[in-house]
Amino acid sequence: MTSRRRLTLLAVTIAAAPLILGGCTAERDPANGSAKDHVAGPDLAVTPTDKARDVPVSAEVGTVVKGGRVTGVRLTDDKGKQVGAEPRDDGSGWVPTAPLQPRRTYTAEVTATGDSGATTTRTSTFTTMAKSTKPQITSTLYFVGNRTYGTAMPVTVAFDPAIPKEARADVQRRLFVKTNPPQPGAWSWLEDGSQVYYRAPDFWKPGTTISVRAGLEGLPIGKDRVGDAERTATSKIGRQLSLEVDNATKQMTVLRDGKQIRRIPVSLGKPSTPSSSGKMVIMEKHERTTFDTRGEPNGGYVVDVDDAQRYTWGGEFIHSAPWSEGDQGSTNVSHGCANVSAAAADWLMGVTQVGDLITVKGTEVELQPGNGWTAWNVSWDEFVRGSALPVAPGLKPAPPAPAHPGAVAGGSPAPAPSVTGR
Repeated sequence: MTSRRRLTLLAVTIAAAPLILGGCTAERDPANGSAKDHVAGPDLAVTPTDKARDVPVSAEVGTVVKGGRVTGVRLTDDKGKQVGAEPRDDGSGWVPTAPLQPRRTYTAEVTATGDSGATTTRTSTFTTMAKSTKPQITSTLYFVGNRTYGTAMPVTVAFDPAIPKEARADVQRRLFVKTNPPQPGAWSWLEDGSQVYYRAPDFWKPGTTISVRAGLEGLPIGKDRVGDAERTATSKIGRQLSLEVDNATKQMTVLRDGKQIRRIPVSLGKPSTPSSSGKMVIMEKHERTTFDTRGEPNGGYVVDVDDAQRYTWGGEFIHSAPWSEGDQGSTNVSHGCANVSAAAADWLMGVTQVGDLITVKGTEVELQPGNGWTAWNVSWDEFVRGSALPVAPGLKPAPPAPAHPGAVAGGSPAPAPSVTGR
């Protein structure tokens, strides 16, 4: 059966058409002078094309094969050193494991094997461009290596300035996530292109190892910008834990593996500064920090707080609030945070980790997309609609299971915006 595999060179436009090798020929048998059919190897084209110049350092080895499949790829630099490259999971490319170097010459040797067993080898030598002088788009990977995160921890990449819609597919193809044991997921962009999230249909399984690579260094993004850096991290998922806050009862329920382990009285945001309702994720933890809301519409105060755990960029935290202990469990008096007692806040700091799910319900306002790591605040069907690339149709959440699937985590991600707790 004839098959066709296409491996593309991402974000690289090469004017020269790739050379094609292969086809069927007839040759004469010298012993008896008769003609016999001779089947050559498959048709094979390679990109970058031979003698291509000014190739971005984000280049991948691409092929087009007709009548066979790629069975070998070898990439070497101009000193003869082999360059590591890994095939994409979908078989659409061979990606160097690190960015190529500027103004260097590389040789790609690709072998394809046909259905008959005959092979074709194609060699392409190309030269990368000088270091780009175009403005960079700054990327931030909110997933730090050597941590233990919660089961709701999304992989989050933020961009400044935001990625335009027409460039998101190219950027997304340079974002890689591997999980062990395998738990496939998908990427989803915020509407404005300022953040993209990766998660699986269901919460991560405890003990899963997640390896992330944002291979954006030198990647052409649109017409006038490039990616800024290569970022990688590998961390694990810890035990399952979640927090549920009900404004009707003014209680926080703490669940481990779906089972309640504690209830804690809370005081949420008063009507003029309400708390957000939705599914959020603990983003960072501080034993002690300062809330400075000067300049904010409903702010104007500076206060030191203990045992603070952020879950929105807008400044909503769980934190110790001994001044409101008389109101906790009955009245909302905060500026939007979840106030708990000093003892409860200290206990929570010992059991939670970054990446734990916190669900708040029954308040006056709904959580806004992007106000924190909001990947879980939408259904899976809505989430995958935010992908710039096709998502496997069979990737679906498991049937409804035990109540309260939660999350656990640890560590602290990349620096966040200034603390403005409420």
